Amino acid sequence: MGVKLAKDSIDLGIVVTDGPKALAFYRDTLGFEHVGTTPMPGGGGTMERLMCGTSLIKVVVPEKETPAKAPRGGIQGATGYRYWTISVSNLEEISAACEAGGYKVVVQPREIRPGTSIAIVEDPDGNWVEFLKNS
Repeated sequence: MGVKLAKDSIDLGIVVTDGPKALAFYRDTLGFEHVGTTPMPGGGGTMERLMCGTSLIKVVVPEKETPAKAPRGGIQGATGYRYWTISVSNLEEISAACEAGGYKVVVQPREIRPGTSIAIVEDPDGNWVEFLKNS
């Protein structure tokens, strides 16, 4: 049967250790539009809602420290969701802005196949965000 999409994009939840640092990265450096703040039910903390195109990025700041943290190390660090990709037209500019903001650019802009380039940046919690540019 398969999935019958009701929306052409996804919503992504990212649980973070430091809300202000995460907002500085996703909202201020990457330029995602902040569309609201929502308390999480049952004392679960706060959700900051940001738009990346038509995708909703939910930055969740738990009320209490979580019992476990995802291991760092990007793709080779562990199994599970390790990175996500944003298609951009200004790869070099966003990579430079991230580096200037003090964020680790783990893969500098480079061509991975003819007409396709990527860069990968680590957010404040060590999550990898890949930027992809097609010529």
